[in-house]
Amino acid sequence: MVNNIFRAHLSVLLLLLCELLLVQGSLMSVVALAATAVVVATAALLLCAAAAARTGGPLTPTRIRTAIRDRELRTAFLAQRDPDAQGRRRPRAPGRPLLTAA
Repeated sequence: MVNNIFRAHLSVLLLLLCELLLVQGSLMSVVALAATAVVVATAALLLCAAAAARTGGPLTPTRIRTAIRDRELRTAFLAQRDPDAQGRRRPRAPGRPLLTAA
């Protein structure tokens, strides 16, 4: 809501400035105003985007519970392997070190 009002006021202000300079100004002032308008519009859009990204609304307890429940369903618990279980071979004992080229 505030972003829309800000955009409307900004666009009206820029249009009035353009009209004023076109009627009373030279070509150089019109070019300078156009460059300034582009910079101001870019800054305004970045501010609006940052404000929209920050205001995601408060988290309700229901959303928090749902997120915890979903994470719990995605979590996989793997049983640890028992090296002494029946049917498992014992690990090999370390052997003599291999001769390396000297």
